[in-house]
Amino acid sequence: MTDLLVRKHAPDPTGVVVEVTPESAGWCHVGFKAVELAPGARAEGGEPGREACLVVLSGTADIAVGGESFAGLGGRASVFEDKAPGAVYAPAGARWTVTARTPVELAVCTAPGTGGGAPRAIAPGRMSREVRGQGTNTRHVRNILPESEPAESLLVVEVITPGGHWSSYPPHKHDTATAEQETALEETYYHRLDPPQGFAFQRVYTDDRSLDQTMAVQDGDVVMVPRGYHPVGAPHGYDLYYLNVMAGPERRWIFRNDPAHDWIARKAPA
Repeated sequence: MTDLLVRKHAPDPTGVVVEVTPESAGWCHVGFKAVELAPGARAEGGEPGREACLVVLSGTADIAVGGESFAGLGGRASVFEDKAPGAVYAPAGARWTVTARTPVELAVCTAPGTGGGAPRAIAPGRMSREVRGQGTNTRHVRNILPESEPAESLLVVEVITPGGHWSSYPPHKHDTATAEQETALEETYYHRLDPPQGFAFQRVYTDDRSLDQTMAVQDGDVVMVPRGYHPVGAPHGYDLYYLNVMAGPERRWIFRNDPAHDWIARKAPA
C-alpha cells in the first residue's frame, strides 16, 4: 500500500519543497507542488493536456500565462492572514512563468484538460468565503476555484482550522461515481501549521478498512487521498491551514459522510 504522507524537504534547485504527480501517487488526475521563491526568482511550467491553477499562498508575484500578464498578485504575509491569495488559471498547454517580487510561497495545482478557456487572474471577490460546522467543528473556508468558476477538471479550496478543532468532519468521502449522491475525486491536502513546530493528525480510511492510515502531519507536508474518508484534527494551540486540490472524471464536489458518524452533521445546534 502506498504511503499517503509526503514530507516537505529542502528546496531543490527550482525551489520545489514538496510534490505529488499522478505517477508518484498512482492515480490519474491531481498534481500538486509547493515552491519557495526568493525575490527575483522564477518558476515556470505548463504541460500539454494539463490545466493549472497557480496560487500565490504568501508574498507578491507577477504571473505570465500564454502571452497574458498579471502583475502584483498576492500580498498576504502568510497563509494564516485573513485575505484572499493571488491566483491565476492557466489552460492546458499554456506556458506560464511566476516571478517573485518578495519571498513567495507558490502552489501549482494541475489536472487533465484539453486547452479550453483563457488565462485569467481569479479576482479575490470571486473567492467566496464561508464558515462551516459549529463548536469545535468550526472551520473557515475560502473557495479559490470552485465548480461555479470556469475550469475543466480542477477544484481548489483553502481551509483554516483553529487549534483544538476538527475539519473535513464528520468524516466524508468522494470516491465513487453515484449519480447525484457522490462524485469520484482524487484529493491532496497541503498542510501548514501556526506556530510551525506544531503537528496535526489526518486519518484516511475506507468502509472495509482495506485502506486505513493515520498520519502525524508536520508543517509543509502533503497527504494524498486516493479514496476513503479523510478527517483532520488540529491540537490545542496550533492553527491548521490546508490547501485542497481535487479532480476526477466529473467536476462536481458531491460527498458522502461515514454513516457511523453522520449523526454529527444532523445534530441541531444547542
